[in-house]
Amino acid sequence: MQAKNLPGGQELLCINTEKVYDWILNEATFDLALNNLDLPLNPATGVQLECDDIDLDTVTCAVDPAEVDPIVVTGRENQVFNIDGEDVTLQIVNIRKNFDVTIFVNLVAALGGTRVEVGTVPFTRCEQVILCAPTGTDIDVTYTDLDCFVCTASCDPGTTTEIDELDVTVTVRLCQSIKSTFPVTLELVAEFCQPRDILPFPPCPAPTMPAQCPVVFPTNTGNNG
Repeated sequence: MQAKNLPGGQELLCINTEKVYDWILNEATFDLALNNLDLPLNPATGVQLECDDIDLDTVTCAVDPAEVDPIVVTGRENQVFNIDGEDVTLQIVNIRKNFDVTIFVNLVAALGGTRVEVGTVPFTRCEQVILCAPTGTDIDVTYTDLDCFVCTASCDPGTTTEIDELDVTVTVRLCQSIKSTFPVTLELVAEFCQPRDILPFPPCPAPTMPAQCPVVFPTNTGNNG
């Protein structure tokens, strides 16, 4: 790197960052059938819950990326696409996404209406995306929105020796940002940032005298004249 005459406080810098090779935003919706979920114990009494103990109209869900391997790139394949009359080699990227969906239900009013967790079920969905993502680039997936709602819910009464079970269908909707990136070192002209000025604390207020009431106190009882 050669020294150059730069105006002001600018310097020629090298910084480490990531080059974005390609970037897309897309959304997906898919349905899940979660069957044979054993009803849990009543958290207040420890007694096994039955179908008559829960309000099926209150079944809800929550979905989160899996803690382990939420995103796995299972492969990429070169393919030639014709874009604006020009042949371009891009990659078809296979992505496996792992999630956890948790089901909740409220107890009937007679049992206090408490919200209880029925259980958490892992699931996997795969998709293909077309990116400029040659071998060596990283694939970054970020969820800008991830939500679910319960479409149907029913309860199957068990026998005297079996636990009652909940059957739920869930619709999951996600919005995602998918990027192909690679670490690079860039040379650029810039100025170093400087800290801002310290803001002064407000001064201590001067003592103030409460409003006076000279009309009513002190009472003037002296004689004039």
